[in-house]
Amino acid sequence: MADEVTFSALSEEDKKKLADNSKIVSEFKQKKLEKEAQKNWDLFYKRNATNFFKDRHWTTAEFEELLSLCEKSDTYNEVIVRSPEGQGALFVLWPQYQKRLSLLLSRYGHSNQVCHLWSLQEHAAFSEDKVNAFQCDLTSDNLLSHVPECSVDIATLVFVLSAIHPDKMLAVLQNIIQILKPGGLLFFRDYGLYDHAMLRFNPRNKLSDNFYVRQDGTRAYYFSKDLVETLFHQAGFQALENDYAYRRTVNKKEGIDVPRIFVQAKFVKPV
Repeated sequence: MADEVTFSALSEEDKKKLADNSKIVSEFKQKKLEKEAQKNWDLFYKRNATNFFKDRHWTTAEFEELLSLCEKSDTYNEVIVRSPEGQGALFVLWPQYQKRLSLLLSRYGHSNQVCHLWSLQEHAAFSEDKVNAFQCDLTSDNLLSHVPECSVDIATLVFVLSAIHPDKMLAVLQNIIQILKPGGLLFFRDYGLYDHAMLRFNPRNKLSDNFYVRQDGTRAYYFSKDLVETLFHQAGFQALENDYAYRRTVNKKEGIDVPRIFVQAKFVKPV
């Protein structure tokens, strides 16, 4: 299995650190983190404002259907479910927005997080006639109060599920599949198992297997492709593509060159 091959390539120090459960975060603190998730993401967003992520145009490069399908229809509907990390939603939204799509947008991060929409609404091209921007809790049935059942052609779930408690991930996918049309697509990308960011965590930041808390209180889960396929299958999706995407983060000015691992997948709601 690819996960086992990746694990075997880790240093003994990294293997030991990943297996260390002796300093796992207490149940009391974990409940506190869950309760304060909204506040922690709000503070993250306030600190990083609009300059945390750069637009590298990877969404339309990796997921060609985002452009090809919308070119075929004037009634194409899309929901972008996106975490509150900087301007990420804008980078998915505006390339299609310029093609005058009918698009529905939900910017969302954690199960309790309702993120600010001001950066989206202040964009020069924003129009309420074409974009329905709203806040919701994806782990509840709140999404259906904003988007009709079986009305969406494509949903993008990009760096969202990793910010949600593992016990609530399935509920998110079950809610999303309800708004997709039969044959509708979901594009997924998130942090992969043994990503460089995962290996940097101290054992004291471990909440459970593959689930960690950052210094600012925000949390991140690191997925195996097998778990991704299992979760989506349980929610009723069929897998079209599901694999690891190996990249590198390079910043020559700061002397950074580190390996990154993501899980990238396409799923379909059965007809």
